[in-house]
Amino acid sequence: MALSTSFSRPPISSSNAICSSQSLSFLNKPSTDNYAVGFQTAYRPLLVSCCSNNGAPSLDPIIFRQQQVSSMPRPPLGVTMNDNSSSMQKPSYKWRRVLLKVSGEALAGDQLQNIDPKVTMAIAREVASVTRLGIEVAIVVGGGNIFRGASWAGSSGLERSSADYIGMLATVMNAIFLQATMESIGIPTRVQTAFRMSEVAEPYIRRRAIRHLEKGRVVIFAAGTGNPFFTTDTAAALRSAEINAEVVLKATNVDGVYDDDPKRNPNARLLDTLTYQDVTSKELSVMDMTAITLCQENNIPVVVFNLNKPGNISKAIRGESVGTFIGRSAQT
Repeated sequence: MALSTSFSRPPISSSNAICSSQSLSFLNKPSTDNYAVGFQTAYRPLLVSCCSNNGAPSLDPIIFRQQQVSSMPRPPLGVTMNDNSSSMQKPSYKWRRVLLKVSGEALAGDQLQNIDPKVTMAIAREVASVTRLGIEVAIVVGGGNIFRGASWAGSSGLERSSADYIGMLATVMNAIFLQATMESIGIPTRVQTAFRMSEVAEPYIRRRAIRHLEKGRVVIFAAGTGNPFFTTDTAAALRSAEINAEVVLKATNVDGVYDDDPKRNPNARLLDTLTYQDVTSKELSVMDMTAITLCQENNIPVVVFNLNKPGNISKAIRGESVGTFIGRSAQT
């Protein structure tokens, strides 16, 4: 097969091209009536025609290949078509954006000090293991290991509102400590507070928080809701609804929700699944009623699990069965 080229005025049919089985000629000289586009000289179009030895024109293999590619069906935006024989599908996880609620008492560890560095490091490492998988993680921390407003209200004339504000400051202390631990192992972390403390943390801005999560950063929400008389459990439910988190993961010092107090009753049974109605009707001490009602209204499931068991945080974030699942129906 031979390839022949020519410069000529359009339109031109491919049958006018000169075919030769032995030679290939190029006419590089521009046309005498060429025209200018901007500051560049335009040439007449180059016509390429392929012919067989007997002079019959054949289909240009370049054009034929382009037609084949363009005729192939394209997958929808964001969908990758993989050959099962050559590549493996990426693992899918139950949730892609989660909110982890860590109580202040859990951060205290063995209770010998306000914050146990071993506990914060264990949290950081497990969160790191799931953020590298593409799961977005936000955290709400409590402050009961340093100061609990409800316990101190009325002492020495301290009003409940003032006591709650002190408790909010305690959550900021925990958040900064946890941020430092996470960044020490390479996890980009941001702390956002419900009221302005611009010298030490960002103010809470919903759109900024979501953008941090989309960029793979961990966001720690501190200072509760910024209002007295609301617990950090309510703050966790509120922030979860605001950032469109798919689940609230409550890390505690117990394995989950029991039908009785396991400290007083050794025969207490761990409940695998519960509904929102079960929690409110039986007055189970999982979260305060405001928090559980807010989760119910926004259909946000809650998972209660033991923080002290290695691997539980990463299992809960990945959506594996751990602790007690609370949702609209008693099924995971």
